[in-house]
Amino acid sequence: MVKKVIWSQRALEDRKAILAYWIDRNKSNSYSKKLNLLFKEAIQLIAAFPKIGKHTDEENVRIKIVRDCFIIYEETDREIYILTIWNSYQDPARLSWEF
Repeated sequence: MVKKVIWSQRALEDRKAILAYWIDRNKSNSYSKKLNLLFKEAIQLIAAFPKIGKHTDEENVRIKIVRDCFIIYEETDREIYILTIWNSYQDPARLSWEF
């Protein structure tokens, strides 16, 4: 059963910031378009196969790696909550998530 996906505000903002960073860095949106497509494909996989992500210390929270980014999500009986998208180049001490 494919679960409903719910994005946190933070995850939406994180995705937007990551894509904007690559547009600015490359002076082109082609890489950002490809990366956004990879995010969408990963989310579809997560919705269909929630256990696909790597375990974390938090119960029901998993991580799916997409290039240099981590999609951090929480699985419930009926839904997948996208908590954040984390660029692995960022300071790991700043990584936290709440829904």
